[in-house]
Amino acid sequence: IIETAIIVRLVLPQDPPEEVDESVAEIKRLAWTAGARAAGVIVQRRPNPCPATLIGKGKSQELRALCDEVAADLVIVDGDLTPSQGSNLEEIVERKVVDRTQLILDIFAQRAQTQEAKHQVELAQLQYLLPRLAGRGSIMRQQGGIGVRGPGEQKLEVDRRVVRDRITRLRKELDNILRQRRIQRKQRRESGVKTVALVGYTNAGKSSLLNALTGAGVFVEDKLFATLSPTSRRRKMPSGRDVVFTDTVGFVRKLPHSLVAAFRATLEEVNEAD
Repeated sequence: IIETAIIVRLVLPQDPPEEVDESVAEIKRLAWTAGARAAGVIVQRRPNPCPATLIGKGKSQELRALCDEVAADLVIVDGDLTPSQGSNLEEIVERKVVDRTQLILDIFAQRAQTQEAKHQVELAQLQYLLPRLAGRGSIMRQQGGIGVRGPGEQKLEVDRRVVRDRITRLRKELDNILRQRRIQRKQRRESGVKTVALVGYTNAGKSSLLNALTGAGVFVEDKLFATLSPTSRRRKMPSGRDVVFTDTVGFVRKLPHSLVAAFRATLEEVNEAD
């Protein structure tokens, strides 16, 4: 089911106009990847964010009217909301309000296939949810869909202590994966095999390039974040030397810090490549 969304962007004095345009275009693509069609965009220029609702009171009412007019299912904010801003804005528009981080987490939750990717996404989701467990999400739970998916979401109502315990366990499991990866890389280095990481923007064609170079046959789709788990394939070069090519998770503007931290085992493949 395709949901109908209104995009909201706050523009501050220091934001370059071309960066704003690119960011709004990107969040429309992110919304489409998550399963939403952008039916309108509301932009407000302010010297600083409104502490209560990010955008001003009048603009919030305008947003509500536009949501009613196009029968929007949700509001997507091109930026990060504090827990109180999200809650206040939800009350005004009477619809789900999803910020940029939550939207990207939702896409990752839909795309995660391997156990490692699922753990990484769940860790990032729980870290995002922890400060938002109180007083938020009633509209989201009634409506379902974007922002209410993935392994982390089912714990929305659960006691904070249980969530913290789960975060600790996930970190331990991902630390084990990190150690295993380091051992594998050490073995490759000792055997003299060079490694090449394919790095770039999400949906730039990294997986297609890996398939072309090595015949890996990895999943390719014209959507953002089709690849969440690194794939490594060995290829004998014309010189006769073996090289390992690794497909990596794509980048995006303002990638959430919690995701960067959760995916550090994956991102180390980039750091350690020759």
